Amino acid sequence: MRIAQVAPLTEAVPPKLYGGTERVVHWLTEELVALGHDVTLFASGDSLTSARLDATWPRALRLDGAVRDPNALHMVMLERVRRKCDDEEFDFLHFHLDYYPFSLFSRQPTPFLTTLHGRLDLPELQPVFNAFSSIPLISISNAQRRPAPQARWLRTVYHGLPEKLLTPRPVKPSYLAVLGRIAPEKGVDRAIRIALRCGIPLKIAAKVDRADQDYYDECIRPMMDHPLVEYIGEISDHEKPDFLSGAIGLLVPIAWPEPFGLVMIEAMACGTPVIAYNRGSVAEIITDGRTGFIVEDEISAVAAVHSLTTLDRGAIRAEFEARFTARRMALDYLDSYRNLIEATAPRIKLVSNAT
Repeated sequence: MRIAQVAPLTEAVPPKLYGGTERVVHWLTEELVALGHDVTLFASGDSLTSARLDATWPRALRLDGAVRDPNALHMVMLERVRRKCDDEEFDFLHFHLDYYPFSLFSRQPTPFLTTLHGRLDLPELQPVFNAFSSIPLISISNAQRRPAPQARWLRTVYHGLPEKLLTPRPVKPSYLAVLGRIAPEKGVDRAIRIALRCGIPLKIAAKVDRADQDYYDECIRPMMDHPLVEYIGEISDHEKPDFLSGAIGLLVPIAWPEPFGLVMIEAMACGTPVIAYNRGSVAEIITDGRTGFIVEDEISAVAAVHSLTTLDRGAIRAEFEARFTARRMALDYLDSYRNLIEATAPRIKLVSNAT
């Protein structure tokens, strides 16, 4: 199958450090190529891929200080995709650009779908889903789609990562961990309070976006002035196995409807249990009492910390292998591609000559 994967230009594919959507697009693309498909990846020029790379811009926009209007370059990329559709270069198009492709690509014949990677509980999105109620969509959790029941949801496809990318390391767990991004909705302040109430060291491996700098400066930085709290900063994939394997548990005390939460399956891949607040997709990813604990507040989180050592880290890894690999993700998407191709194929109409 000739497949186009259309990624955001914000980060390289895969991203150098943080970048959940671009990381998932990379894993999916590599699996599709490994399965024998002809894949073209539309992404920034500093992307690394086994697919054919079509680069609209030479570098990831987050790393290019000269770019002030990223929408302009995304519009150019979409037009590049459309022109290649005119030349019938693809059997299927898979977009990862939110609602940007909806209008243009509903007016051309190549079948396509869009995976929505972000939150949908914003009032300004309702008119979009009302206006484009026929556009085929994939959700990354069942919880993600709840604010937009009027949309055309094909199915939920959970993220997956390469089976051997993150594996358990033979180290003795000795601290609690936070991984990902320091932002109010991620609840890093709550994670610090949970760790301090338990008297257990906390290591924070996370980035600070420019938009969250005030939250970090005013709320988080003063809380880090404690001997039990260590801020590591952003870490790459090759650093994650040691970091996560060394953790008694990963703390995910979120305060928003998390659409998926990639860090939870990264922890599971390393056999590390997760304590997460019952928000968004958490109950779909974490099996309470098996791969971690789902809690409602700091008090119940503290109680759960003391039960982490009762969980079987081998069983956590096994559940990751059964549910959250990139190969499983790719096969789920291929099933959706084929269904849409079949649904849009021209039908031969039989005309009777009887008089």
